[in-house]
Amino acid sequence: MSDHGTFHWNELLTGDVEKAKTFFSATVGWTYHAFPMSDRTYWVAMVGDKPIGGIMEMPAGLPEGTPPHWMSYMAVDDVDARVAQVGAAGGEVLQEPFSVESVGRIAIIRDPSGAVLGWITPAAHG
Repeated sequence: MSDHGTFHWNELLTGDVEKAKTFFSATVGWTYHAFPMSDRTYWVAMVGDKPIGGIMEMPAGLPEGTPPHWMSYMAVDDVDARVAQVGAAGGEVLQEPFSVESVGRIAIIRDPSGAVLGWITPAAHG
């Protein structure tokens, strides 16, 4: 994987999706494509015809008082193998690897400094 170790995707988790969409449309010209999910709509932010990030409502289960924030995802060559190394390296796995159809395999970790980050092995696109 040529992008191993680089940032691959960013998404905004917020309590006011429409306000965020309006702000980024007005300030940087983003447009959006709706990606329906079982319990909400995920908005893929676009620059021209290129998807560059996402916006969604903050999901249930986040710690009380979690503010709106950007979540970054780093591409890794094999998320399952990399997650197996997290504990020994001083980190913590917050969400075990799971698959998102046509997106890839994702896990959420906390590094030893306390920062939360997603890791993704992107799906192969023909």
